Amino acid sequence: MRYLVTGSAGFIGSHLVEALRADGHEVVGLDCFTDYYDVALKEENARGQKILRLDLARDALDFAGYDGVFHLAGQPGVRSFGDVFETYLERNVLASQRLFEAAARDGVRVVFASSSSVYGDAEAYPTAETVRPQPVSPYGITKLTCEHLARATAKSFGLDVVVARYFNAYGPRQRPDMAFTRIAMCLAEGRPFDLFGDGLQSRSFTYVADVVRGTMLAMESGSGTYNVGGGEEATMRDTIAIFEDLAGHPLEIRDHPSVPGDQRRTKADTTLIRDELGWAPTTSLRDGLSSQWQWAAARVAAR
Repeated sequence: MRYLVTGSAGFIGSHLVEALRADGHEVVGLDCFTDYYDVALKEENARGQKILRLDLARDALDFAGYDGVFHLAGQPGVRSFGDVFETYLERNVLASQRLFEAAARDGVRVVFASSSSVYGDAEAYPTAETVRPQPVSPYGITKLTCEHLARATAKSFGLDVVVARYFNAYGPRQRPDMAFTRIAMCLAEGRPFDLFGDGLQSRSFTYVADVVRGTMLAMESGSGTYNVGGGEEATMRDTIAIFEDLAGHPLEIRDHPSVPGDQRRTKADTTLIRDELGWAPTTSLRDGLSSQWQWAAARVAAR
């Protein structure tokens, strides 16, 4: 099969490209290398990829000849209030609208990477796909908007699309602004860690290899919307304790108020994806954090 992966220079996208190639597929990446974080890190992720350097919101799109598009590109992060919101509209909403319409035109199947942020402060935990979305950040609002655009394009233009709602992906190559990367780097470098909120926020953390496997299964035989979430729920304090144990020394913590738009809790109900696609997370939180710690420590040691 021949696949296109948007956001292929990013954290999850680069892992997805590797997994697809390992399965024998032909893979083309697409990324516009925005400066949300150090572009050099994205260049490193994309090394060895056959990659198109395009802006989905502005450049001409041609998906003829592909068997499927994995749409992972977008502007991430819940700190999306204020002047930056225009960027979220362009890189999430406009970019996705153009991609969906081009894919429908070219008859190409799409897996769209959405987010647990669409649930906001959910009405029920674990949270099933049928729970009413009520995002509490502009980022979550744009991801939910993209889901609505996907369904509208499917209804009006026949787009073949599956939505995968990712729950707090982590692992090697995680973005530098994400908590686990910051914790690991602070421990490796002996720096204090800035903790936002009381540390009791809990998440359905999902190891990146599990996310990738769920995404590939969605392309193969999925339909509708699926939660792709970890089997273990943990608080930030829990994960810090595991990292400290892996590092063999404590982490100095500097406390700060919580960030506007940050959810208090996420916990995925994965009954649907398990029943329909046979997917379940297989990586324990400790094993996943160990992989991320080893990756971070090796990067610091290699400087």
